[in-house]
Amino acid sequence: MSLLVRVSYLLPHRFLSRLALYAARWRFRPFKNAMIRFIATRFGVDWTEAEITDIEQFEHFNAFFTRALKPGVRPAGAAPVLMPADGKVSKAGPVTAGRILQAKGVDYSLAELLADHSFASAFEGGCFITVYLSPRDYHRVHMPAAGKLIETRHVPGRLFSVSPSAVNTVPALFARNERLVCRFDTEFGPMAVVMVGALLVSGVSTVFGGDEIPPYANRVRVRDYRGQDVRLDKLAEMGRFNYGSTVIVVLPKGFQMLATEVDQPVRLGQDLAAAVGTIGSA
Repeated sequence: MSLLVRVSYLLPHRFLSRLALYAARWRFRPFKNAMIRFIATRFGVDWTEAEITDIEQFEHFNAFFTRALKPGVRPAGAAPVLMPADGKVSKAGPVTAGRILQAKGVDYSLAELLADHSFASAFEGGCFITVYLSPRDYHRVHMPAAGKLIETRHVPGRLFSVSPSAVNTVPALFARNERLVCRFDTEFGPMAVVMVGALLVSGVSTVFGGDEIPPYANRVRVRDYRGQDVRLDKLAEMGRFNYGSTVIVVLPKGFQMLATEVDQPVRLGQDLAAAVGTIGSA
């Protein structure tokens, strides 16, 4: 375990993340412009894809971080389930005995991640993908498939870094960090989309619930959307990270992930999963 990861156990995660969120919304022009220029240069942001390219038009740093893309720059793939975000594959694979992989040789409980044992059991024999969003990436999360929102669960937790060194060494990291679990019903069955917070990058909002994190939770908070008929189309915006982190998609039995190589770059809208038995067929 790296020294940085060891030290992170001792840090006041929520306090530091609140400071970062405050700074990200500071409208002091010299500060926000300097931050935008630094991140754009340091991480190689592709301005040709952004709807707004003049940094003076962003009211604060978070507006830049959650910037929209130009229409048409993320065409939809042909698969029944599509990638929900830009980023890199952290891990992908099957759901086996109620557990999913975090890193090589490190797994954790899906029920703990979803904070719902009954819901987790619906995915036995299914598959999952974990996508890490870096500072250079587009930070909005879209629907992998059309679905009806059933409920959300705001699960309290720590805010560990989701850097590769932390993912490889902190046990059950994604099931320990503060997160928002979104439960959907689709034409192929249940689907979970989990937006995971991280150190300094813990803000989560959705199109149906507004700002979800913060406030931070001290217990699991369930919002029941049954009877409200909240439906989102395939590739419709679902939420965004105010600062970024990680999104996890869990699918039921009958699907196989198409992007499985660790650190493989992925883009919103590309093919994510296909029905078992159809991969490689004409």
